[in-house]
Amino acid sequence: MTGTTSQARRSDATRTAILAAARERFAADGYERATIRAIARDAAIDPSMVMRYYGNKEGLFAAAIDLDLRMPEPYAGPDGDAGRVLVRHFLDLWEENEVLTALLRVGVTNEAGAARMQELFKEQILPVALRLCPDPAEAPTRAALGASQVLGLALGRYVLKFPPTVAMSRDEIVEWLAPTIQRYLTAERP
Repeated sequence: MTGTTSQARRSDATRTAILAAARERFAADGYERATIRAIARDAAIDPSMVMRYYGNKEGLFAAAIDLDLRMPEPYAGPDGDAGRVLVRHFLDLWEENEVLTALLRVGVTNEAGAARMQELFKEQILPVALRLCPDPAEAPTRAALGASQVLGLALGRYVLKFPPTVAMSRDEIVEWLAPTIQRYLTAERP
């Protein structure tokens, strides 16, 4: 093993540790209160290393919330499959990935976070609506309505932790939310 290979592995491990600490800190504290020093302490490194790899807090935030939602290809039929598939998918994402919680917290209080959420909407959510909507011209509105439902649930369940929402089982959430998402995406315009 050469010194360069060993150095690259250490560099990758350091970047991974920084990003993991940043995600946790942004999720717990939000963008404004999270500090480079706290993130470096959580990653067990010197703060100068965070700056070396990411330049500043905005650069670190952008790297920490780089996110592929891995959107599924739901069936657009009238049987409610699209709504169920999408609600289950988002529950999986929220429950396995603290990045979404961080992004939601930051998105409601910080311009950069809101801009990143808007990019995710445009790049990853809107294309699903375009495939499902009866009128593609309505896809942005329908996608936004669906996103408002999913984000509202996420805010209540994972950020604000409203007891009734936290107490609901995944199946209950799907039963309540899937028909609404299905209607937004596939029903005729009211």
